[in-house]
Amino acid sequence: MNNLCCEVGYKSINHFGEQLCGDHVDVVEQGENSSVIVLADGLGSGVKASILSTLTAKIISTMMAEGLSLEDCVETIAATLPIDAQRGVAYSTFTIIHLIENQVAELIQYDNPLIILLRDGKNLDYPRTETTIGGKKIYSSTVKLRENDVFIAMSDGCPHAGIGRAYNFGWKREDIIDYMEAITAGGYTAKTLSTMLVDECDKIYGHEPGDDATACVVKVRKREPMNILFGPPSNRADGDRMMSLFFSKEGKHIICGGTTSTVAAKYLGKPLRPTLNFESSDIPPTAELEGVDLVTEGVITVNRVLEYAKDYLEKNESYEVWGFKRDGASLISRLLFEEATDINFYVGRAINPAHQNPELPINFNIKMQLVEELSDCLKRMGKRIKVSYF
Repeated sequence: MNNLCCEVGYKSINHFGEQLCGDHVDVVEQGENSSVIVLADGLGSGVKASILSTLTAKIISTMMAEGLSLEDCVETIAATLPIDAQRGVAYSTFTIIHLIENQVAELIQYDNPLIILLRDGKNLDYPRTETTIGGKKIYSSTVKLRENDVFIAMSDGCPHAGIGRAYNFGWKREDIIDYMEAITAGGYTAKTLSTMLVDECDKIYGHEPGDDATACVVKVRKREPMNILFGPPSNRADGDRMMSLFFSKEGKHIICGGTTSTVAAKYLGKPLRPTLNFESSDIPPTAELEGVDLVTEGVITVNRVLEYAKDYLEKNESYEVWGFKRDGASLISRLLFEEATDINFYVGRAINPAHQNPELPINFNIKMQLVEELSDCLKRMGKRIKVSYF
């Protein structure tokens, strides 16, 4: 097993005037290090296209994750989905990225724009084999993964951007490659890269997309462990054991909470230095402690991180806030969303007397719920999560 992992991010915009997107992305895990990613583009737009693409993506991803052949998947789709009366076609177009043990990517492409592969920041023209299944021309490729490889799958709404408006013939593939080479150099996550690409398409469309547009990005990177300590243990006698486990772990260390950071400072025998830099009026300031990468306040800060995490998984509109600000919540968000791949939570069950004020909307259950919800969001981002309670 190598030390690589694959980060997946995607974003869609709907055809102007439509409530539903005719594109659909499905990601199915196969154990810890393998997964099947399918981007399907249903015929037309609106409700019918949405149903076609969702069924196509679900059928392919589920069957391939169970080990069935591509031929079986395509035949099943052809037999399952209704025939379009006007065009006589039974199913949507699709792109499949099958990641195997984070070592190899199998690319299978039918009638969607060809996947762009950036290696060392530059476009790589990977080999493709053409086969015919059920009368459909399908391209297959096998690519051995390297660190920093970036795969960009798109629906045809991306290269069609600006047809008849900003560009006579749309946003050409070569132009999309140039754009992605430029922004990939910034070291952004897969989710942010897909967001930037689709937002640029939306801009070229004049914010009135003439087609559904979806980008799905897979970024290959090294595993990066991260450790977060949130709250002191319920039994004071467990303090040293909790701290010993936390500080012995490889990777960066984040501590959330005033009491928790005081306990950690005592354990380390180092002074805790509060900072008075109020980067945001509604987020308490951070502190400094030698041996710890980041020290923040607890519940208020973590609650804001959770808000950012939920948005990150949807429209990713808060990126311009947490991606650049220096308050505790923004700093934690960058560490967890952008840097970390494996996150260890060390959660103390001690009840904070400060939280027992009935006028404060904070209690013990809310703190535990914050951890559960944030863990769930991070798992959906593709992170490996382990939570230990004390």
